[in-house]
Amino acid sequence: MEGISIKASIITEIQRLAEAEDKTLPPLSEDMLLSDLAGLDSLAIAILVARLEESLGIDPFADFDKIFYVETLGDFIRAYEKAAGAQ
Repeated sequence: MEGISIKASIITEIQRLAEAEDKTLPPLSEDMLLSDLAGLDSLAIAILVARLEESLGIDPFADFDKIFYVETLGDFIRAYEKAAGAQ
């Protein structure tokens, strides 16, 4: 992937999703729980994953042989970075 980093892409998509949902984001940090992302629910997270798959060509959650447990934004970012490295 050229130009923008995976982390920046994820942050940008989170910001777009929050804006579309008319939610105000707190300052984002890697130790922030995904559940604390401006009240984004599981449907919003699913939409985020779909958008990231479209823009990055990566879905780390599609391979059922590799289960990722993500609790924080940092875990979420690392799952994408790891999946990108495996391509």
